[in-house]
Amino acid sequence: MEANQNERERQIERLINFINSNGDSREMKRALAVKLALQGYVYRAIENILNVSQGYVSKWKKRFIKQGIQGLRLGYKGAKTKLTKGEEEETIKWLLCQEYWDISELEIYLIEEYDVIFESKQSYYKIYREAKITRQKAEKVNPRKDEEKVKKRNEEINQIMEEHREEIESGELVVYAYLRMPFNGRRHRR
Repeated sequence: MEANQNERERQIERLINFINSNGDSREMKRALAVKLALQGYVYRAIENILNVSQGYVSKWKKRFIKQGIQGLRLGYKGAKTKLTKGEEEETIKWLLCQEYWDISELEIYLIEEYDVIFESKQSYYKIYREAKITRQKAEKVNPRKDEEKVKKRNEEINQIMEEHREEIESGELVVYAYLRMPFNGRRHRR
């Protein structure tokens, strides 16, 4: 475990040196995305910080791990934009094994497994159609109908909130909540 931590620290140090010595903003952005990912930031946070996609982070992290700093340099020829028939079949098998379906998860999977980035979202939706998954059917089952899962998830959320109580109360951490009001069958009139 400690060896992995030491290797990660060496990788981060190499990235910092590269960032400090580099004048090209595109290479710097790639290096920053990888550095943040290696430091444990979630891809959604990196997406917001650097204004890049989660697929972008995954792609450059993978490239850095395979090729080191050289993989972050300009001159990269680009990823494939098509799947072979076999790759498409494997992707559909993978999709059908998932508990839920999300375009960004599919995008990351395709980058990491096949180094494929589609130019448009329609290509991802096409894979869903091939797998007979509709966008409206985002989950196989509605978790809100399983009271045990709802109760368990609420307990997890309460635990997380309790762990971060001080940060929340101090304003250091902001929590966003989506409250869904139950529909009782009557519409409100003005």
